[in-house]
Amino acid sequence: MFRFNRKIHKSVSEFATVEVIEGDGVRSLYLGSVTIQSSMRTKAPFALELAYSRGMMCFLLFTKTAKHVLSIGLGGGSVPKFIHAFCPEITQTVVEINPQIIATARSHFFVPDNDERLNIIEGDGLAYLANHPNSSDVLMIDAFDSVGIPPDFCSQDFFDRCEHVLLHDGIFVINLWGSDKNFDIYLRRIEQSFDNQVLMLPTGKPGNIVVFGFKAAPVQTITQLRERAKMLEAQFEKPHQIEFLSFLEKLCEHNSHNNTQFFMDRR
Repeated sequence: MFRFNRKIHKSVSEFATVEVIEGDGVRSLYLGSVTIQSSMRTKAPFALELAYSRGMMCFLLFTKTAKHVLSIGLGGGSVPKFIHAFCPEITQTVVEINPQIIATARSHFFVPDNDERLNIIEGDGLAYLANHPNSSDVLMIDAFDSVGIPPDFCSQDFFDRCEHVLLHDGIFVINLWGSDKNFDIYLRRIEQSFDNQVLMLPTGKPGNIVVFGFKAAPVQTITQLRERAKMLEAQFEKPHQIEFLSFLEKLCEHNSHNNTQFFMDRR
């Protein structure tokens, strides 16, 4: 079937060319390349359209007590606006360096204004991490530009900073591209920063891979995680459901375990 796409927004700055293109009821954000940065179904603007964004929400499998989420990179704001709408117990800080992305997320992707539970800051995410150690329960990184992950967002020093910004039982979540020739290098660096307490979740073929780093290794059994997944699936009604059980099975498929517990270094 012929798919008609129309460009509904374009702006250019020192940081990037920001474009919004809509087709078949899906609105997508592009940053100067053919790679989709974020997508939203216009009839369900708060649902998570892309599988990797739903995968990033799997941090909820491992914590019932997260109170603050820090995100570096806004894009179309899919995950921050989902958390804002459906996780009222969580407050968020989002750091985005490009003011045009912030403006576009609000004008075209239904990202709400700042309030007592959401604070979107125009600023340098690297500086923010350095200046806010031990401040967040969850840290999310989704910082692709037009050519991929910026070099400063995949160094060993960067991942060490990510570990330092988390509270004692904090969870690190990053979106990576599975076909990136440096994926294994990035994964080893994350494992070093988080003492090998790491799980990876492929969300497509070859597609995005969500990597989780744990400051303290999860204590839940796989049986307990399945019960948690069922509860979470019931919590979010259509069209806002997330396939937590399916994602948990993918975690089991792609990470070492003994049918009871995931194997992670607990040094």
